[in-house]
Amino acid sequence: MPIKKLEIIPVPVSTEITIDDDIVNLLLRSVNKIGSKLIDKDILVIAQKIISKQEGRFVNLRDIIPSQNALEINKYVNKDPRLIEVILRESKQIVRIFNNTIIAETKQGFICANAGVDRSNVSKDGNIVLLLPKNPDKSAEKIRQEIEEKIGKKIAVIVSDTFGRPFRNGQTNVAIGISGIKPIKSYVGKIDMYGHPLRVTEIAIADELAGASELVMGKSDYTPFSIIRGFSFSISKKSNGEELKRKKKFDMFRGEFKLFL
Repeated sequence: MPIKKLEIIPVPVSTEITIDDDIVNLLLRSVNKIGSKLIDKDILVIAQKIISKQEGRFVNLRDIIPSQNALEINKYVNKDPRLIEVILRESKQIVRIFNNTIIAETKQGFICANAGVDRSNVSKDGNIVLLLPKNPDKSAEKIRQEIEEKIGKKIAVIVSDTFGRPFRNGQTNVAIGISGIKPIKSYVGKIDMYGHPLRVTEIAIADELAGASELVMGKSDYTPFSIIRGFSFSISKKSNGEELKRKKKFDMFRGEFKLFL
């Protein structure tokens, strides 16, 4: 069996992203500057933050008046009550408050700290926070289509963000928006190397690709794009990130728990 080679190409940019900037033109110019180009079957990973900035997902905390709920939560977490109010507005529900952390289910269906509301690498003004894109799948699809229209290349796009994980220290990049690639590869029904049928194995390849891209993108190097090349997949124009969201009724940590002894 031939050894698979995977290449991850960082694509730095030289300018700050602002509202309504042309992300695709910025990407293509930046790729050209590093002496490369997009080719068919490339996977473009884009940091969520530049999507949110381009879509104008800024909130000025000076404009926020904390609700009574935000003031009550402020008794348990050392956070600006105005920030707590923004987190509540971006949440379907609060999942857990523990150790000065608010874990919430966002309106987009993600389970993450602070409902994805972020202050880091957003603005010199500490009162400006950034929200997640309203529809990361739609954002990814728009960029994929525009690239295909402009340069004729059939690629996949993953919008990535950094999430924590239950039972594990540290954070890792995950896919929050997907276009052009199925996010999960199922091995159910296939035979393992010892002849046994696989029953439950499904690999979240979109998350793995997002995590791999973070190794070259970093958090402060202003490298919001990476190109993953050499990964074998079929272009899928009907794919999105919904497959990665575990429904509450199947979630052993949020669903009803019964102890059997």
